Amino acid sequence: MTSLPFQAFRIRDDKDGYRAGVEMMRADDLSPGEVLIKVAYSSVNYKDALAGSGKGKILRQFPLNGGIDVAGYVAASTDPAFKEGDAVLCTGCGLSETRDGGYAEYARLESKWTIPLPTGLTLRESMALGTAGFTAALSLFQLVRNGQTPQMGPIVVTGATGGVGSLAIDILTRAGFEAHAITGKVEQFDWLIGLGATQCIAREGLHWGQRPLETARWAGAIDNVGGDMLAGLTRVIRPYGSIASCGLAASADLATTVMPFIIRGLSLLGIASAGTARPIREQVWERLAGDWKPAHLNEIAKTEAGLAELPAIFDRMLAGASLGRTVVKIG
Repeated sequence: MTSLPFQAFRIRDDKDGYRAGVEMMRADDLSPGEVLIKVAYSSVNYKDALAGSGKGKILRQFPLNGGIDVAGYVAASTDPAFKEGDAVLCTGCGLSETRDGGYAEYARLESKWTIPLPTGLTLRESMALGTAGFTAALSLFQLVRNGQTPQMGPIVVTGATGGVGSLAIDILTRAGFEAHAITGKVEQFDWLIGLGATQCIAREGLHWGQRPLETARWAGAIDNVGGDMLAGLTRVIRPYGSIASCGLAASADLATTVMPFIIRGLSLLGIASAGTARPIREQVWERLAGDWKPAHLNEIAKTEAGLAELPAIFDRMLAGASLGRTVVKIG
């Protein structure tokens, strides 16, 4: 069965230029690894859009299959920890960067990064979460580990209508935190409130002030934007609060001072979800399958697509026109 040709969304960069599209390939041509899976679902993340369109330097070698997320059933394994038919998932860990990703009917994974599907999640739900949900939950995990509690006050989420942002609103609410949302899409305020946000703020209406320390408004933050947004947040977080920095949708630059850190005891926490150590990875997925499982996951991930539809979805995402999450149905 696995020797037969199958479809894959493959990305190339060679003498004919940068291009991506559906091709036929065989399992023997996949990146090496101990676990071969029959893919059921993947998802679309901002990195996928950058990689698939060629507008970002994501892949470190070519050609590779796109898709930084994958979930499916084990078809074959040389690692006794995984048996044929086991439901598994993988996010990040080099997928669509240094090895073939999840946009294919089959994928081969390294067993050290292959996670058994936690009880409480379906394969589709695991990809409705995907890297975006894992990043949102890892942000909260690190905030809590650094001492953040619901009693300290609300957590504000920037880029709130995106995949990470919308899931962060839902996950924070499930975890007992008050969640506020900042977005440029004021027409989606009602949608965000439906996910659990108790306050929505228009990005265009924000005025941070120019002093190194301004009136403190929030106990902490999950920031997907970077740049001026992150710099502004450092000035308005309450004493001993934390900011989880997990994205750079606006800019990778950060112009701030040390004042919030040495006067208010602010902590800036870097969230590097792709290479998260396995013990923490397993803990976060268990929380996502349990008490942190978003209550509105189907509402956030209503859009479903196939491999051939990916280029159009990438274009919409990079144009800022996407909302929530897109699940890629493959199997």
